Amino acid sequence: METLLLPFSPRFIVLTMCAVVTALLFGIGLVDSKVFEIVLVPMVVFGGLTLLGVRDLLQKKHAVLRNYPISAHLRFLLEEIRPEMRQYFFESEKDGKPFSRDTRALVYQRAKMELDKRPFGTQEDVYGGGYAWMHHSVAPKPRAQEKFRVTIGGPDCTRPYSASVFNISAMSFGALSPNAVRALNAGANKGGFAHDTGEGGVSPYHREMGGDLIWEIGSGYFGCRNRDGSFNPDEFARVASDDQIKMVELKISQGAKPGHGGVLPAAKVSEEIAKIRGVAMNEDCISPAHHRAFSTPLEMMSFIAEMRRLSGGKPVGFKMCIGHPWEFLAICKAMLRSGIYPDFIVVDGNEGGTGAAPLEFMDHLGMPMREGVNFVHNALVGINARDRVKIGTSGKIATAFDMARAMAIGADWCNSARGFMFALGCIQSLSCHTDRCPTGVATQDPIRNRALYVPLKIDRVYNYHHATLHSLAELLAAAGLEHPRELRPIHFSQRTSTTEVRSFAKLYPALRPGELLEGASDPRFQDAWTMARAESFHPAS
Repeated sequence: METLLLPFSPRFIVLTMCAVVTALLFGIGLVDSKVFEIVLVPMVVFGGLTLLGVRDLLQKKHAVLRNYPISAHLRFLLEEIRPEMRQYFFESEKDGKPFSRDTRALVYQRAKMELDKRPFGTQEDVYGGGYAWMHHSVAPKPRAQEKFRVTIGGPDCTRPYSASVFNISAMSFGALSPNAVRALNAGANKGGFAHDTGEGGVSPYHREMGGDLIWEIGSGYFGCRNRDGSFNPDEFARVASDDQIKMVELKISQGAKPGHGGVLPAAKVSEEIAKIRGVAMNEDCISPAHHRAFSTPLEMMSFIAEMRRLSGGKPVGFKMCIGHPWEFLAICKAMLRSGIYPDFIVVDGNEGGTGAAPLEFMDHLGMPMREGVNFVHNALVGINARDRVKIGTSGKIATAFDMARAMAIGADWCNSARGFMFALGCIQSLSCHTDRCPTGVATQDPIRNRALYVPLKIDRVYNYHHATLHSLAELLAAAGLEHPRELRPIHFSQRTSTTEVRSFAKLYPALRPGELLEGASDPRFQDAWTMARAESFHPAS
């Protein structure tokens, strides 16, 4: 980013010209001091600011400047001039929630292909409880050159998908602006990774750029519903037949607000949104808290099999945040009973993001991502199904270390939503729910949306993905590994207090293959496995 007084920047040139012209006119006596004070100074100052404002409106590099000409320069001033003052008076590199300034800056730098290195040593509290690290090897490997991929699709899938290990997590059109969706999908197309549509349906902006899509279907069945809100199999088959759609994801719950439905008020249901979602205008658009297409684990497995058939054999799975452990184990028992298995499961953590959620849901409901991933991984190992069901995960993943840590405890691939939002220019203003996003990312306001210049942001989405996988390859090489699938809990440790360190192998103990089938003895699973029933999500009495 350019600073306010960076030599030869447009801001510097405009302000310098104003000062020079004013000094010359006053110096050669063309105006006396009274005229200078009353007329010329305001004219020069406001003239210079006008030129700067026009330049801000016309430039395409910074969306926030297009929406807030002149005034947004204050942000760059605070961000870039005298970092030590910002650290003392505002926030340090590790401050800022939900993402620290350091993490945000890292994404910005990688998206712009700028220097992303840091000087002078870590600012992490390495002796504080919760600090985690990855073990390196005395025999590091050369950095792998391959693009890390994972094949998704079990024995019942006839059209498996080779996915990147890093993809764009679910964000709907409606929550995101048209230009944001365009830039994300085009970046995914350029980089060969997948873009999850979110539950708001497949919009023209998803299709326009041709990137691989994961079609997420929530409880509102948007894009494949009847007028009464029930699932429409014929419409689903029609949409799912599109070659751009590579996988279908059934959304059971999301981390930021599990068990909570949603309502888009009738006043916000535009003609465009109504058409995309298959809902009526002038009526509230409702996402129920529960699904109508099934009500038991066995029915859920049958519905997944039907979606796989209707899609022509594409990979079909589901996304959920783990709540009651016995409910997921009931799904596992339904897999065993029916012989129907999903091709993948995406585990969302309660640290996941959303446009808007009740504070109590966001802060205190649902299992965190790492515990959730490891629970699902072990449950599948325990029923001898891990080799046929892949696991994806999402929940505050932005860096290569975030990815490596999640993959060491059970994930096959990772999704990121807010990381890619930062790549688009999001500044974490925390105004997603107001429709007043200052950078045009999370808004339907056409003026604010215009500020997001798609051609530039395509490259930034691509760059962020590319640089993050490059960093992942470097971490793996330092640990003596060649591919993320080699990561195991033994490769990580975590400080649980100022005096105690535990390996991830101890923090996340593993079940033996088939252990649940033999009768669970692990206290994490023992009672829940007994309570779980394939016939019902309710526990056995």
